[in-house]
Amino acid sequence: MLTHHVLFWLKADTTEDQKKAFRAGLDSLINVETIKSMYVGTPAPISRPVVDTTYTFSLVIVFEDLAGHDVYQVHPVHKAFLEEFRQYFEKVVIYDAQ
Repeated sequence: MLTHHVLFWLKADTTEDQKKAFRAGLDSLINVETIKSMYVGTPAPISRPVVDTTYTFSLVIVFEDLAGHDVYQVHPVHKAFLEEFRQYFEKVVIYDAQ
């Protein structure tokens, strides 16, 4: 199993409509056939020094293996998401674990 966790910080001038479209774009990634499960979320209202709530969206994807992840990286659905929404990213951090 491999988990792919992506945290997105969107630019400050991103509108609510653009955020809704971005969220829909994230949701569309489930159409990549190698994804076993996926969760899209926003920061929880938790206030503890060790919890980072500065990001805009969190994406967690579970793949069967590294090969599934590699398919995802070049998949047309993933590429279309990046092409359309990359312009909104201020910062992206990715954590992959197996």
